[in-house]
Amino acid sequence: MASRNHIYTPANGLSAARLLSALPCFHAVATSNWGIAAAAFVFAIVTDMIDGPLARRRGEASRTGGLIDHSADALFCIAVLSALAMAGLYPVVLPFMIAAAFVQYVADSRVFAGKELSASRIGRYNGIAYFVLAGAPMMRNLMGWTWPSGALLHGIGWALVVTTAISMIDRLRARMARS
Repeated sequence: MASRNHIYTPANGLSAARLLSALPCFHAVATSNWGIAAAAFVFAIVTDMIDGPLARRRGEASRTGGLIDHSADALFCIAVLSALAMAGLYPVVLPFMIAAAFVQYVADSRVFAGKELSASRIGRYNGIAYFVLAGAPMMRNLMGWTWPSGALLHGIGWALVVTTAISMIDRLRARMARS
């Protein structure tokens, strides 16, 4: 990790742009404008794939950058999954669970005390699954596909509620064991 901890870097700019794309994506999903939603989603994926390697290549990787990156990911998924939950596609509790798990992750990592973010394996897989769950109905609707069905997506949404709760309990248990 570089000793430089500048906030105004190209990589952090990409993360911030991803965060800013959450609102148009939310609106596009809420209004069933699947072309705009899919474009914002693809933009979010591309910026997420580029920001970390860019920061490392430029020697600008930092805890702050990691926090900005992870925050942009979480808030993007929360926004999009909220719009999809409001449309009845996913359990309404899912975006709230993601928000709670993210707050716990940041607090438990003690990033504001100068520590590195420390993701659990299940938390990392859940983070990937949130993006997949956000993108699946966008792509399905944009392409006019019938799969995956709404029932399947709703079931996967509930499975993610469960795995998010398991991740939070696991993190809490680990914290209590350290105390």
